[in-house]
Amino acid sequence: MGRPKGFDPDVAVDRAMEVFWRKGYARTTPQDLVEALGLGKGSLYNAFGSKRALFELALRRYRDSQVMALIEMLEAAGPVKERLRRALTSLVVMDLADPDRRGCLAVNSAAELAGAEDAAAVDLVRRMFDRTEGAFRSLIAEGQRSGEVAPERDPAALAALLLNTVVGLRLTMRLTQDSHRPAQVVDAVIDSL
Repeated sequence: MGRPKGFDPDVAVDRAMEVFWRKGYARTTPQDLVEALGLGKGSLYNAFGSKRALFELALRRYRDSQVMALIEMLEAAGPVKERLRRALTSLVVMDLADPDRRGCLAVNSAAELAGAEDAAAVDLVRRMFDRTEGAFRSLIAEGQRSGEVAPERDPAALAALLLNTVVGLRLTMRLTQDSHRPAQVVDAVIDSL
């Protein structure tokens, strides 16, 4: 049996991303995907090959939407520290507004897959982190040129600090109802620059 009429692969990947984001890779069953995508199992496998292949597409979709949105905020016009504050604060606001407390799909996947034998998925998450860290490094270097960030600070070390702050915030936000503590973390990180 072929795909249903009106099947849109982009919509299907979006729906799969939501399932993986809510349940994680290991806890998502093929039946979960069948139900979310409105496809039969055969159609699911014909369209995407495997659960693993669909997961990779979902991670790429997440990267293209969520990670790129963060990078766009970092690359916008304005003072460096204000752009950074706006970007970090937007993550906190987004996580607090999510009733399901899903956090970040990339962070969740890193935590779930670390040490797993799924090198391709781990590599995709690692590349997302590297891309984000690279955007932080560029922002720090720009801040050093403009005088907002001390010139003797190591941009790579500060970028790693910022990436780890984001990862920690995204994990913490899954558990907390307190918007003050994450805001304090954001303030402390900005002040440390």
